[in-house]
Formats: sequence, structure tokens, C-alpha cells
Amino acid sequence: MLYIFDMGGVVTNDADGSRVIGDMLGLGREAFRKVCMDCRDGKGDLLMQVSDGRISVKEFWGIFEERSGIHARTDWWHALFHPRMNEGTAAIIKRLRAEGNRVVCGTNTMESHYANHVERGDYALFDQTYASFQMGVSKPDTEFWKIILVSEGIEAKDAVFIDDRKENCDAAASLGIRAIHFTSAEALEKELGKL
Repeated sequence: MLYIFDMGGVVTNDADGSRVIGDMLGLGREAFRKVCMDCRDGKGDLLMQVSDGRISVKEFWGIFEERSGIHARTDWWHALFHPRMNEGTAAIIKRLRAEGNRVVCGTNTMESHYANHVERGDYALFDQTYASFQMGVSKPDTEFWKIILVSEGIEAKDAVFIDDRKENCDAAASLGIRAIHFTSAEALEKELGKL
């Protein structure tokens, strides 16, 4: 069996990066997100582009500065990102691997957050990590899971996907993957027991 775990909100308890960065820049969360998603300059939604790897984090901050007039002195995505491990979920992953299952991470992320997780050793929990910015596609686009299934050489019916976002679970399920909407490690343990 292949188990595909989302990272943020499932394996780690992440703070809302947009809120923290927006506050740091004196904008607040909503104004920061509005600048990122303002497509009037023809450069598109910066958050989706950096997650899909279509622009680098450096390019993100350059376009953000053009749009907002605010100079970002550093990569705030990296500097302000301090996820906390969900020890309950980590224990489940370790148990699944010890039982002989393949367990991978399937995450929407950008290079800054990915680097932070690498520095902390968070991805060492998994047999493999599939990061959206490297894959060129983000959840809930079904291509995300198709790439993982092909890479792993497994059929959808032999995969289980765990994510805290319902829309991602619904998209995975549309391919025939068994999807579990994550709410807590305890609830996940119960759902896995039903498989």
C-alpha cells in the first residue's frame, strides 16, 4: 500500500504564512494576499505560480515589490516559517513504514518552505517527497497525483491520501485514490483502522 501524506496541517502544524508576513510588512493578511493575487499587471497569481514552480521565490519578491512598492529585505517565506511537528501523525507514519508500507509526502510548497523542512529533517519521515514547486503542479489539480502514481508505479486503488483540505481529498478520490480528510492524528488512526 502507498500512503501519501500532505505536510502542512497534517504532519506539521503551520502558522498562516500570509498572516505572519503580512503583519511583518505592515499590510495584514488580507492586503498581503490581495497584492499576491492581483493579476492586473498580467503576471498572474504569485502564490500559485511560486507553488507550481513557475517563478522562483526571488522572482516572487521582485514582482511583489513592483506591485506593492514595499521592499522585502529578505525571503520572508523562509525567515518566518517555523512549523511544529505533529507528533501523533509522525508516530502513525513511522508505524506504517515499520509495517512495510511505502509512505511518501505529497505537498504544495515553495522552495523556501521546502528548504526549511529539509534543514529541520522533517522529510526524513518519508520514503520520498513530492513537492509541487518541483513537479510543476499543485493540488487540487489531478495531475499532481497522476505524477506520484506513475513515479511510484502503483494504481490509484492501492493508494491512500491524507490531507487537511477537503477539496484536495475530493480531487484525489476522483481518481480512485482512497482519501482521508485529516482533522487530528486520533481521528486518522481510526480511519486507517477501517481500511
